[in-house]
Amino acid sequence: MIEARGLTKRYGRKLAVDELSFEVRPGVVTGFLGPNGAGKSTTMRLMLGLARGRGVTLFNGRPYRKLKHPLREVGAMLETPPYHPARKARDHLRMLAAANGIPRGRVDEVLELVGLTSVGDKRPKSYSMGMTQRLGLAAAMLGDPQTLILDEPANGLDPQAINWLRGFLRAFAAQGRCVFVSSHLLAEMALMADHLVVISRGRLITSEPVADFVKRGSHSSVVVRSPHVARLARLLTREGAKVVHEDGPVISVIGVERAEIGELAFRNGIVLHELADRAATLEEAFLEATSEEQATGVGHPGDSRAPHAVEPSRPAVQPAPAAVSAAYPDASTRQTIRPADLDSPGSDPEAPARVRDREAQPDGATGPGGGARAGGGDGDAPGRATAAEAGEAAGEERSRPVGAKTDRSAREASRGGDT
Repeated sequence: MIEARGLTKRYGRKLAVDELSFEVRPGVVTGFLGPNGAGKSTTMRLMLGLARGRGVTLFNGRPYRKLKHPLREVGAMLETPPYHPARKARDHLRMLAAANGIPRGRVDEVLELVGLTSVGDKRPKSYSMGMTQRLGLAAAMLGDPQTLILDEPANGLDPQAINWLRGFLRAFAAQGRCVFVSSHLLAEMALMADHLVVISRGRLITSEPVADFVKRGSHSSVVVRSPHVARLARLLTREGAKVVHEDGPVISVIGVERAEIGELAFRNGIVLHELADRAATLEEAFLEATSEEQATGVGHPGDSRAPHAVEPSRPAVQPAPAAVSAAYPDASTRQTIRPADLDSPGSDPEAPARVRDREAQPDGATGPGGGARAGGGDGDAPGRATAAEAGEAAGEERSRPVGAKTDRSAREASRGGDT
């Protein structure tokens, strides 16, 4: 069982999670819903001790930091890439297993469980997004834990994989274990989850079974079909119900139970051809529950998916200034060249385009910055002056004694003398 009590997190003056308390009970799949920026990812990080804040989360009565073998008790998959890009997937899982006292053979079991056996000896950086998600789930399942905490596990999965994930999580919970999972796929959450924890702006909106949450939505109604629908509508309006006329002899009734409508029709001799409940969808109920926050604009820096969510300790990478980018097109995209790359004709994906540009450029033509392009003639070494190279050349020019000739000017003079 998971007990979260008074979870609170601030980023500067912004309150990302506000005194959030809820429980996740074993035996059911608990969905975690909220708009972008509501604080879902931050909440999960607080639960696992990955972010500093107030409050406490207990896993079977103990905080995560006091668990003797955390991976054997709590399996987690958050948004952080769950692998080391230089290691093979199988080796990555073996490292985790060794660090947590898990038998080596468990690695092959979880790879088979998530369908990655055939690519277990490849580096995860070559994986698709869906395969990366599967590897993260394999790492979470490595210790055969009693609790799973998953942040958007269905991202990047195809329909078959999502169907498999749904069945897997429901079977996991059916063994008396805890599942706490967030998702933006509301239609899938309606099929997967038994219980919901819904937050907005870091505050709890509700914690209740999915059926109860959907039933409370104003979009839930009773559909009535009758040849005397106009008369029935008048009677229902007198009873205080809201009646919406639809196509044909059909009305939707809000505010009165189906049994009451049937009894009212019977007392007044009205024949009914259809009388059925129409439940709101999870999406309709969710949008209604968070409508006030959506209208005022949600988004706290605490949730990593918020467009403006940048923690002070992780400044965003700023692009090169427009003036620099215009004068030196490579300045904002320069990468370190390793010795091994020099022998690889395909190491620079933009090289063919630059070669075509140079071939199409007449000798002596100017580049984007207005200066002559370096190496313009046939047979010259291809190149384009970068900001650093231009600065060095300018420095050399300034430091050269007056009257001194460069090698190039000397060669031109010698060629001139020959003619």
